[in-house]
Amino acid sequence: MGSEAADEIPCFDFSGDDEQQRWKDMCGRIREALETHGCFLLSYDKIPKRLLEDMFVEMNTFFDLPEETRNKYLGPLPYRSYLRKSRINVPWPESFDIVNEPDHDQLDAFTKLMWPDGNPSFCETLKSMSSKMLELNRIILKMVFESYGVGKLYDAYKQDSTSTFRLLKYRLPPNPNNSEEGAIGLVPHTDKNALTILCQNDVQGLQVLNNDNVYVPLMVPDKAFIVFVGDSLKGWSNGRLKAVKHRVVMSGKKERYSFGLFSMPKEGVTTEVPNELVDEHHPLRYRPFKFTEFLSYFSETVSDDALETYAGL
Repeated sequence: MGSEAADEIPCFDFSGDDEQQRWKDMCGRIREALETHGCFLLSYDKIPKRLLEDMFVEMNTFFDLPEETRNKYLGPLPYRSYLRKSRINVPWPESFDIVNEPDHDQLDAFTKLMWPDGNPSFCETLKSMSSKMLELNRIILKMVFESYGVGKLYDAYKQDSTSTFRLLKYRLPPNPNNSEEGAIGLVPHTDKNALTILCQNDVQGLQVLNNDNVYVPLMVPDKAFIVFVGDSLKGWSNGRLKAVKHRVVMSGKKERYSFGLFSMPKEGVTTEVPNELVDEHHPLRYRPFKFTEFLSYFSETVSDDALETYAGL
């Protein structure tokens, strides 16, 4: 494709029924969007607008907690912890990654750590949102698998997957009125996990790198979600799916909040290209790799082409 404007990135409506022919058609459209753009927008009526509004209210309350309280949360693995805003030399938002399991034990423990006396409103809102986003994540992944004719492999893939739920707050630029272009709020990157689903407040700033190597703004409709392919899913697809580089540029005087669900293979699980995705037009591009080892490699190298250097043939 030639020059790509952000408004060419499709926005799908996941509302309504999943009648068989509509499902089949949507599978193809999702696959095309992820192969061409590496991302798409969607609306999803099974996540009520009231829940989205409550989520941002709870996030405001959460990020207003004292710094020493937030500093209590330290996870054992890269990107599953509190990333502090004090890292002033790295344009990156303040973020919390919480392991997202169906029994919600981690969310209970996280809430108790932040509020020893309890905060049922915060905990229940996060539980409801993370559950619904996990369901949406599984729908999209199932569509991808079926579109490639490997639907029989999906249940095993789901069984071997886990996810984290991430809360993010972006810093305001130091001199918001002195730069028309704004300030980098999140460094350019591709996601390393399998599939990312994000939701933001009404502060825009997300940009994607188009095929002309130019960052273009992605204007996200109110209450819509953004879906990104990560390097892990790109590797599984033998490079057919595109892991698009993206960033956040901050301008204006209003704080930006977002939250997301990041799915990935469980620790110790090997990601391997299915035989069905290898042919004369798509020779094998990646050797089998374990996501946790790949993530550790990336954490040490912070390389733009980490997947290629780590698992490429």
